[in-house]
Parts: sequence; C-alpha cells; structure tokens
Amino acid sequence: MMKIGVIGFGVVGSGVYEVIRKNRESIARKAGQEVDIKYILDIRDFSDHPEKELFVKDFDTMVNDAEVGIIVEVMGGLDPAYEYTKRALCAGKHVVTSNKELVATYGDELLALANKNGVSYLFEASVGGGIPIIRPLNQCLAANEISAIVGILNGTTNYILTQMFKNGKDFDVALKDAQEKGYAERNPAADVEGYDACRKICILSSLAFGKHVDYREVYTEGITALTLRDIAYAEEMGCVVKLLGYSKLLDDGRIDIKVAPMMIPNEQPLATVSDVYNGIQVRGNAIGDAMFYGPGAGKLPTASAVVADVIDIAKAPERAGRVMWVRTDEKLVLPADEACASYFVRVETADKNAVSVSAKAEFDGATIIDKFDNELGILTGCMSEGELKGKLSNLPGKVIGFLRVLPQA
Repeated sequence: MMKIGVIGFGVVGSGVYEVIRKNRESIARKAGQEVDIKYILDIRDFSDHPEKELFVKDFDTMVNDAEVGIIVEVMGGLDPAYEYTKRALCAGKHVVTSNKELVATYGDELLALANKNGVSYLFEASVGGGIPIIRPLNQCLAANEISAIVGILNGTTNYILTQMFKNGKDFDVALKDAQEKGYAERNPAADVEGYDACRKICILSSLAFGKHVDYREVYTEGITALTLRDIAYAEEMGCVVKLLGYSKLLDDGRIDIKVAPMMIPNEQPLATVSDVYNGIQVRGNAIGDAMFYGPGAGKLPTASAVVADVIDIAKAPERAGRVMWVRTDEKLVLPADEACASYFVRVETADKNAVSVSAKAEFDGATIIDKFDNELGILTGCMSEGELKGKLSNLPGKVIGFLRVLPQA
C-alpha cells in the first residue's frame, strides 16, 4: 500500500480526497497497489468531517512517518510550501504538487533535490489543470526537439474574453460575471494581469528547453486595457483576441517568450478555444504541431492531474528524477523590444487621411482599417517591437495602443 499525506484542504486538496475515495478501486488497479490517505495537514478545524482523524496541524507528523511515501502539496504560494517540499524530498519522500508559483520559482532546485535523494517531484497539475501536458512533453514527445509552445493558459481570462466577443460585455461587466460564477477570485489580479499564465509558460519552457526560465524576466501584459473596440476591430479582420503565453526557441539559443493579449486568425486552432477552457499548441521537429485541449482549472480536473502523478509514482517508485532542467547564467530571455511580430495599432485622429498617408510611409504594406469616427486602425508588417515604437512616434494623431498578432511559430 502507498500511503500519502496531503498538505492543504482547500479546493484542490478536497478534490484530491474526493477522487481517491471515489475511484479507490480503479486507482489501485492502475497503480499496482492500494493508494490511501494517512494525513491531511491544514491549520483549520475539520472536527465535523467524516474522517476527522486524518487531519493534523503539524507537518512533522507527516514528514517523520516512515509509512508515508508521497506528500501531495496543494496549499499554494511559496511559504511554507517551499520549506515543506524541501524537507519532504530530503526525507526521501516523493512530492506531487499543483503549485505553479513554487515550480516556476524553485523548480530547478527542487528537481535537483529530488534527483539527489532518489525520489520524484511531479507537477502535472501546475500548468493545465486537467489537461495532460507535462507528461506528454517529458515522455510522449521526448523524441522531438521542441521549438515553440503557445497556449491559452488561464481559464478566467479566456472566459472574460469570450463574454466580450460573444455577448458584447465590457471588461468590467464580464469580470463581474466571472466572479459571480466562481471563475474569478475576488482579487483577480493574478489572472487578469497575466501573472498566472506567465508562470505556466515559464514552466513549460523550462521543461521543453531544459533551462530555467525566470518568470520575473518575461514581459507580461494582461487584458485589463482591452475594450469592445479592440474586439470589433479583431472581428473585422477575421480574428479573435486571446491572452496567450508564447515561447519560441531562437537559433541563437535565446527564447522569445511573453504573455500578452494577441490577435489570432479565426482559422488557427487556438481561436476556437472558448469559455474557461485552455488550449496548448506544441511544435516539435518530428511531430509538427500537437494540440492539447481541456478544462484548465477547477476542483476535480486539477485533482485528477494530481492523482495521476500519485499513480505514476506508486506504479514505479524506483523511476525517480525523470524530469530535470538547470539554472544557467545565460541571458535566455529575448528583450521585449527585440521580439518581432506584426501589430495592430489604434490611432485617434481628426485627420484620417494624414494618418493613413503617414502609416503607409512608415510601415511597408500597412493595412488601414477605417471603422470608427475619429479613429483609424493600422495593421503593420513584421518588425521588432523597438522599431514599431520608434515609428509610432512619427505618426500624427494620438496612439491609443497596439495589439500583437500571433507570430508564426
């Protein structure tokens, strides 16, 4: 029997408990042995729980118990999750987590520590919720050299953007709707400002390219400034707007990586991913493009990914240290101003002709979209972001802002 300890009994932790109890027999069959929960660590009181005897408040109880082989960390955040994880790995216990912040910040260190101690540190649930992506990258696509990953990695923002497109809701109205349905937190900053998606694309990039990508170096832009006019322009151009995590390995070894709202042509597979669903597209040199789609968050989808990692370990606990990436001194992240793309620019003006003439002079092959009074849209060709900003300063009128167009991977 493989006995586990669960740290945290919030949404995901309670989901892990539910999945293990509900699917006990099938889990045992797939794992080759019974999997059972011995402890649940939480500072809150659960005296009314039907299995109240499982709950403890001292991590030492769990980590010092020789019967516990796997510790499931689903508490989130860095403190005390980082310290608990290190102690567990050093004690020779496998660790499974859904904690994207911890993996994105200390993944290289914790993987090395797991390898040193002959145990596993698995984190399938940290990126795609219920979408299997970590294991496919590490196993199914292992024969490929991965060159690019692009994905809709946050269900909250995707729901908001879907409401803006399909139902014409302003951002604030769509956000309130997401909060009322439980898709967005009371403080939604991590989602709508892009921080959640940034940590996820950094985990995927670190795994795919073998080197630690520091999320603090990655350009990150959320969706709070998007308006219904941006949506209308996108529809006019046969596109949708999605918040994307984008990562591409360049020939010089650097990584063009960013999180930002981007225009996607309707024929692109990611354009069809709506509501709270996530989609991740991976390009390998043998397989070409592969698409992963499903619920990116939620109690049971995330818990299912956590329990799948538990089963993986229980099935073959000796196969430890299989996932690795290293931290280097290289400047891996391409500066944002050097990244190349096409851009959609909005300019407020009383003289559309002057802006149109100037835009065509500044941007070879520029497309002008005249849709609203006192405003023009400009679709540029491919150029660096630094070059774009320089040219925008030469335009008459007031530049309202710009959106990137998803580059070809």
